Parts: sequence; C-alpha cells; structure tokens
Amino acid sequence: MEEQVRDYGFSAAQQDEIWGRWREGQSFSLMGRALGAPMHHVRRFLYQSGGVRQAPQQRSRRHLTGSEREEISRGIAAGESARQLARRLGRSPSTVSREIARNGGRGRYRAASADAAAYERGRRPKSAKLAQRPVLRALVEAKLALCWSPEQIAGWLRRQFPTDASMQISHEAIYLSLYDPRRRQAIDRSLTQRLRSARPMRRPKIARRPTGRGIIRGMVSITARPAEVEDRKIPGHWEGDRATRSCTKVSGLTGWRGG
Repeated sequence: MEEQVRDYGFSAAQQDEIWGRWREGQSFSLMGRALGAPMHHVRRFLYQSGGVRQAPQQRSRRHLTGSEREEISRGIAAGESARQLARRLGRSPSTVSREIARNGGRGRYRAASADAAAYERGRRPKSAKLAQRPVLRALVEAKLALCWSPEQIAGWLRRQFPTDASMQISHEAIYLSLYDPRRRQAIDRSLTQRLRSARPMRRPKIARRPTGRGIIRGMVSITARPAEVEDRKIPGHWEGDRATRSCTKVSGLTGWRGG
C-alpha cells in the first residue's frame, strides 16, 4: 500500500520551498521562520518522507501519448500497417509494433485501455528488489546489523555473486529502501540506527557543510614560496627543518635537531 503524505498545512509552493531549503542545508527553525510556520510542522513534513522527495509522476516525452494511441487505434481500423502508422506518427516501426502487441494485438487494441495500462506500468516506485528477493534481503539486513555501510554491502555482493545479477543491489537502492517510506516492506527500517550517521532521515549531500576541521587557515600554496628557498642558503629553508632525531637516523638528518 502506498504511503500517504501529509501536507501539514503547506501549499504546493511552500512544499517546493521546503525541499529547496532542505537541499541547501537549512535548519528546521530557519525554514519555519521563513515560511511563518511552526518548526515542528516542517520537521514532521520532512521526517515522514525520510528525507527523500516523492516527485509527482510525469510521462516521458519519449513515450507514446494518448493522442498517438488514438491515431494507432484509428489506423488499425483503417487497415494500416505498423510501418505506415509509424511513418505518420514519426515513430519507430518497432515502437508501434510493440505497443499493439502488448495491448491485445490488432484485433483487441483500444487506445483508452492501452493508455491506462502504460500509465500503470510507469508508476513509481516499483516493487523494491529487496521485497521481491527474501534471500538478498536477509543478507543485506545481516550486514547492516554488523554496521556495514551500503557501499560495503553492494561491493561484497558483487564479489560474492559475480554472475548472478539477482543477488546484487546498488548502495543507492539500499539507502532508498531504508529511508523512502514507500518502500516500507523492503527492509527493516530500524537498521538506520546501525548506519554510521544513525539518522532517521536522509540528508542531501549539499547540506554537509564543512566544519573547518583539518583545514589550515590562510594556507599558502607551495608554488608561491619565494625564490631564495631554492638556494637553501638560509636556515629554515630545508624540507626537514622540523624533523627531530633521538636514537635513530632520519634519512640524511643525522646529528642535528631541527628548530
């Protein structure tokens, strides 16, 4: 059963703004102030989705439209071949042939039912792979329980089952199974606590702002060093001038202690 998404009083435009601010890494309180809404409403709206936006279903321009299917239906009634129909529609003959074949053939083709069936086939998300394959799901859950990351699990499965695609899964599919509420039957979602982040919802990569750790402030590139460094005539212009020596020799730095 598809998970129902609550709007918590947010209009479609406000929901778009929430997702835009979420991708920018803004806090719940900042988003609430910008929208004039309670912070906990913003948090609940995002938490229900696991941080994964459920985009509305849209038809690809590459697929046949309802009007094209009407033309196919009329063409079949007029006795036109698939090649003639394809030429008139500007489509590949194989596209038209497959469309007719998968919807009952020339004798049973109906535009309305064919269009409805195409829309149903295109619905997302499809049934998750982990929900369809219990053995694969058990392996993934066991590794997650051991605090393996989805990247590690995906790589391990490729090595263990190199010729069996049914026993392989991408790390992104594992993440979506854990966080996307529309895939609740795919995996035990409490295993998010065994991930290194232990977050109950997914955060966009752009929101991972630098903390400043490991960054040298005012760092100058080695290419900008003065020319006199190349002569090595001034103490302190040696690469090893910070090395120290105790009881062992440090590659060519014997008998002295750097400042």
